[in-house]
Amino acid sequence: MFTDKAKILIKAGNGGNGSISFRREKYIAAGGPDGGDGGKGGSVIMRAEAGMSTLADYRYKRKYFAQNGGDGSGKHCTGRKGDDIILEVPVGTLVRDVESGKLIADISELDKDYVIIKGGNGGWGNSHFSTSTRQAPNFAKNGQKGIEREVMLELKMIADIGLVGFPNVGKSTLLAATTKAEPKIANYHFTTLVPNLGVVDLGEGMSFVLADIPGIIEGASEGVGLGYEFLRHIERTRLLIHVVDVSSIEGRNPTEDFDIINAELSRYDLELENRPQIIAANKTDIIQDEAAYNEFIAEMKNRGYTVFEISAATGKGVRELMKAAYAELSKLPPVKVFEQELNLEETAEIDLTDKGFEISKENGVYTITGSWIEAVGGSVNFSDEESLQYFQRALRTRGVIDALLEAGIKEGDAVVIGDLEFDFVL
Repeated sequence: MFTDKAKILIKAGNGGNGSISFRREKYIAAGGPDGGDGGKGGSVIMRAEAGMSTLADYRYKRKYFAQNGGDGSGKHCTGRKGDDIILEVPVGTLVRDVESGKLIADISELDKDYVIIKGGNGGWGNSHFSTSTRQAPNFAKNGQKGIEREVMLELKMIADIGLVGFPNVGKSTLLAATTKAEPKIANYHFTTLVPNLGVVDLGEGMSFVLADIPGIIEGASEGVGLGYEFLRHIERTRLLIHVVDVSSIEGRNPTEDFDIINAELSRYDLELENRPQIIAANKTDIIQDEAAYNEFIAEMKNRGYTVFEISAATGKGVRELMKAAYAELSKLPPVKVFEQELNLEETAEIDLTDKGFEISKENGVYTITGSWIEAVGGSVNFSDEESLQYFQRALRTRGVIDALLEAGIKEGDAVVIGDLEFDFVL
């Protein structure tokens, strides 16, 4: 089964919590704090696997979580780093953030790891909070929570040359005649429901990947027929072979068909309008309207196109077409897909220097959200006075107290920060 789209949920590992510990050794009465830091959570990594050709595996398992980091311990021992989770995908897979729709990664290289979400940082142990006036801090910081994200995987086949044209013009027959691919072939529209790939081997090291792109009809760029789903597979091809049925056996005009397909390509992506094309005038063994055929050949040559008169069914002119395609391909650079990328450095890590936060009120409860405030709130120790003082000082310094007062909070009102809930005291 060919699967070119899959939606999955991924989550980076939480950072381990910092340790509250004090050095206790014989003959050392007050050794001071020695709590170690928590370990970093595991990251979610994607890697291109040469042997994979579909996203079928991701249709059955949809949740992938990296391992959490270990908690710190005494004697300044840092917690164990959480194991990364590595997801193998085919070359040519795009990873998109479902919520924003933006591109996270374009996995187009083998032997390269793409970090989709970085693991949460480990929390500081109490040894970090020791000062000249606070020599025995009885609090530490919790680790950062791993980011959770729903992503869409989209496979774009990486083919050198794409076969385009109306359904039933002979693209699958041409693919089968020139490669070892075995596409389903029949005399009705939309026989091909999935893109097919094959390698054209011309000998002496001359070869290229050929793709049969199905489903392009009038209105395809607007979602009509199957075209909207499969037009994406043309974007990476360097050269197009435009297969046109010139037999007129179905009463169609080959010139009109050619113009309709090109219009759909340009509507979908303006870059495709300028993609080099070679025309394969197919089914020349069963021509019904010689006048329309000759008119088409003359018109295409007048427009400056190279036209090959072929019959994919009998093999007439097919090898010459493939040789010309290879010669043209060798002159063309790889096609790059440019899209605005999601800035992982800003979204995957919790920025402890970020002063931003938001306050909302519902049913008399004030909820404060924000990466920094949630990280600090998760580490407060209400049984320790120094920890409370540190927490209150941080809220005041960052302007949280003033913002709460502006929002109308009164002493005794409930405040929620992440999993923490307390009564406001001025």
